[in-house]
Amino acid sequence: MPGTLVSARVPGIFFSTGCPPALGRNLPSPWGNEDTQQLIDILEKYQVKATFFVVGEWVDKYPESVKALHDAGHEVMNHSDTHPHFNSLSTQQICDEVEACNDKIEAVTGVRPTLIRPPFGEYNDQVISAIRSLGMEPIQWDVEGLHTTSSPRRVTARAIPSLISRIFITFLYNRK
Repeated sequence: MPGTLVSARVPGIFFSTGCPPALGRNLPSPWGNEDTQQLIDILEKYQVKATFFVVGEWVDKYPESVKALHDAGHEVMNHSDTHPHFNSLSTQQICDEVEACNDKIEAVTGVRPTLIRPPFGEYNDQVISAIRSLGMEPIQWDVEGLHTTSSPRRVTARAIPSLISRIFITFLYNRK
């Protein structure tokens, strides 16, 4: 069914199915923005729109890159403010992390995020409930780039089945 959301581990973590191709990209704060414009240019060349999940600290460091992503027609969504382990936080701490990042993204783009990809892919019922209490939906990836261990060939081999089914949410870092 087009547009149907399919639950992964527990109700609330979703992967899109039957939708146009999608690309989600993480831009956490420890890494730079050197390749961001090149990435925007490549996506524009191939007429691909992406959803970027950014950390609030990255927004602080590179607001011009966040604005460039948004101005190029891409979604800018939440990946937490400081990239903590959500499973070890209280509900209030989770909400504070999410809202701090939302405030920063909205200040730069004028759009408040509606999606969050929890740091480290960690979630449990408390994390999902906290996120949903803010009117947001948690998202996971369906292809992990394993940025520290995988070669591009291995990532591509895992990605091809998703591309064929028109779903591609990847977990990549903009790092040197």
